[in-house]
Amino acid sequence: AFEGMGASREVLFGALAEPALYLALAALVRHTHTWGLSESFRILSERNWMAVDPTVVLVAVALLGVFLVENCRIPVDDPNTHLELTMIHEVMVLDHSGPDLALIVWGSALRLWVLGSLLAGIALPAVSSNAWLNMGLFVIAVLGLGIVVGVIESVMARLRMAVVPHLLVGSAALAATALLLGMR
Repeated sequence: AFEGMGASREVLFGALAEPALYLALAALVRHTHTWGLSESFRILSERNWMAVDPTVVLVAVALLGVFLVENCRIPVDDPNTHLELTMIHEVMVLDHSGPDLALIVWGSALRLWVLGSLLAGIALPAVSSNAWLNMGLFVIAVLGLGIVVGVIESVMARLRMAVVPHLLVGSAALAATALLLGMR
């Protein structure tokens, strides 16, 4: 019973996170006037944050909200709690072991890496033609994201379950605002 409740919560939050993610990606693509992410990142690296662009900042903040919700970090879910009624992702993991648990953990790590890479690419785009320097900057950006998430987890308490959709709607609103700014 608990696993079903956790699964329904995770599906709900995932469905609410999708509009924010798609609006943020649309805002990024519209802002750079390209059709692909690699081309968008190339244009962002050419601009190289010379002037702080409000569209890119809004996209980054919206994606940070999606990142926190999709990866069940502490403001949204507390994986260390002992109350199954308040868990979102971890309650689904409780009844698994062996290869099934390994696949669930691997899927969570993959989701963390993909969304973190997207956010790191927006926050600190590659700036040179040297691949080693770009990889080093990427690692620094991912470490910076880890520090930001750690600070958020340290200073915020877990949000009530009813507040999490507000966080996602706020992220979608920020992404929609970024899209509107990119259209001007």
